[in-house]
Amino acid sequence: MTYDAIDTPATSAPTMKPWIAAIHAYVPGKSQSADGTPLIKLSANENPLGTSAAALAARAGALDAATYPDPDSVELRSAIGALHGIDPARIVCGTGSDELLNLAAQAFAGPGDEVAYVRYGFSVYDIAARRCGATPVVAPDRDFGTDVDALLASVTPATRVVFVANPNNPTGTFMPRADLVRLHCTLPADVLLVIDRAYAEYVDPGDDDGALELAANAENVLVTHTFSKIYGLAGERIGWATGAPSLVDALNRIRGPFNVTTSAQAAGIAALADQAFVTASRTHNRTERTRFVEAIEALGNHGLRAVPSEANFVLVLFEGALTAAAASDGIARIGYAVRHLPSQGLPQALRITVGTAEQMGHIASALRAMAEAVR
Repeated sequence: MTYDAIDTPATSAPTMKPWIAAIHAYVPGKSQSADGTPLIKLSANENPLGTSAAALAARAGALDAATYPDPDSVELRSAIGALHGIDPARIVCGTGSDELLNLAAQAFAGPGDEVAYVRYGFSVYDIAARRCGATPVVAPDRDFGTDVDALLASVTPATRVVFVANPNNPTGTFMPRADLVRLHCTLPADVLLVIDRAYAEYVDPGDDDGALELAANAENVLVTHTFSKIYGLAGERIGWATGAPSLVDALNRIRGPFNVTTSAQAAGIAALADQAFVTASRTHNRTERTRFVEAIEALGNHGLRAVPSEANFVLVLFEGALTAAAASDGIARIGYAVRHLPSQGLPQALRITVGTAEQMGHIASALRAMAEAVR
């Protein structure tokens, strides 16, 4: 029988589940202009110092591509545990922290359940909720940061997961330890609190939010980290999470069986050992972020404002004659890609990754020239 002979109804094509159809696919930061011209990428919060030389060497030395990687990332988990004082059995590794965020929602929420997060939270939270058929619930923010009381007020008997990024992406705001503890203590015990710490290494160690301590002592706290930011390993896609044994067991049941490559595991282990690179990256970021914020504050009379940031980027608000869209186009004309965020409810804002001193000075000068031209 030929294919043409099969009587196939016109409506026989596979039908996407409605909760999947409701997802707006994740849009990564741009690296080129509208006409295809390559731009210096300050749109994805990558490390301008690159990657630790030790990590690059370890990555290059992991040449066995014909065999599967360690499915349990045993040595990598051991290195993570040694650095942070965590039992490796309470650590699970993933293809970036994105995989783990999605798995957390999938393991504990589904159709009829709710997943809550704050307005202007990481866009993956909405995807993670819808991907498993749960309903996303967005709590109001407080000056672009997490409003603990509003987030708690959004919790209902249907809530199964609460996502919090600390520092938050895309705003850079930070929730101190006392607020995070209050949030956890007030949440029902059967609600999973996921604390996304992708940018935690950029925070001064003295201002630690205590998330890992919560994960070590609570049954309903999962903390995620990534190697994509301060470790400069975004291309290797390495993330990890820690929490109670039951939480780690749930994620291990549904993660990819060989989800972290051999080269990624080797690079991650070496990167963890090179804490001098991490310290240098944190210091560079603090210095250049401070200088850039001061330059933005000097343009306050032109309607520009920087949201206080503890991450490796600054959210710049355009509340005067110069619009964020026009500023983004102007920045592209001088060779840079930054992140305009209308799809996340921030049409008046640009998220600008902290780059080199030269790059940040160039952008600050361009913003001043544009703001003064439209005054």
